[in-house]
Amino acid sequence: MADRVHPHASPPVSGEPTTTPSQKAAVATNTTAPPPPAGTYVIQIPKDQVYRVPPPENARRYANYSSRKTRRCSCCCCLCWFIGFILILAVLLAIAAGVFYLVFRPKAPDYAIERVAIKGMNLTSLSSSAAISPEFDVDVRADNGNDKIGIYYEKGSSVEMFYRDARLCDGALPAFYQPSNNVTVFQTVLKGNGIELTRSDLTALMNAVAKRSVPLTLKLRAPVKIKVGSVKTWKITVKVDCDVTVDQLTAKARIVNKDCSYGVDLW
Repeated sequence: MADRVHPHASPPVSGEPTTTPSQKAAVATNTTAPPPPAGTYVIQIPKDQVYRVPPPENARRYANYSSRKTRRCSCCCCLCWFIGFILILAVLLAIAAGVFYLVFRPKAPDYAIERVAIKGMNLTSLSSSAAISPEFDVDVRADNGNDKIGIYYEKGSSVEMFYRDARLCDGALPAFYQPSNNVTVFQTVLKGNGIELTRSDLTALMNAVAKRSVPLTLKLRAPVKIKVGSVKTWKITVKVDCDVTVDQLTAKARIVNKDCSYGVDLW
């Protein structure tokens, strides 16, 4: 019977160290990478995977800024709309004024003093301390040369007569309606009571009477309403200033020179 041969581990080569299993485990343990020390690390992440979450205080600040920006935009829009509306309104008013002028061709009324009769101005027996009570009867001529515009003279007018800066007398115009293409001469009585002139004014007035050239100033203020077709405007104040020179201070006074200027207060 043949003998069985059992294999045996080949003996170690001479000079080669023998390693036990415990030594192999120790070597495997020593070759493992050591753990990283504690500290700060830089981790690189792709941008498309970065999600930023602001802290609560920054989130509130951002919300306030966004709402303030929205309010600012709405205010700017409102301002732009308002400016646009004003510009459009101005253009429409300019067009309407141009059409009104082309259709009606408005003209300013013409005013002039036709006659002046004076009472109570006897300077020959007047002392420097005496008071006077003059009375002026004045005829004022108003010429409305407009074809399609009438003028309503309302109550509340005033007419004053001055010598230099001293007011001698005052009165008012009658209320009446002046149609288009009409000339109206209205009479008004101006009265003064207890007027005291300064010594210089009295001396200058007596010298003017002696020269038969007495300069006077009439100031007229009249509230009127303009009628265009069937439409009446709001109340407008007509201002007329007339420089008139007479030869004497009596009922037979004659006008030597006259010049009137005209103005309007729209409001």
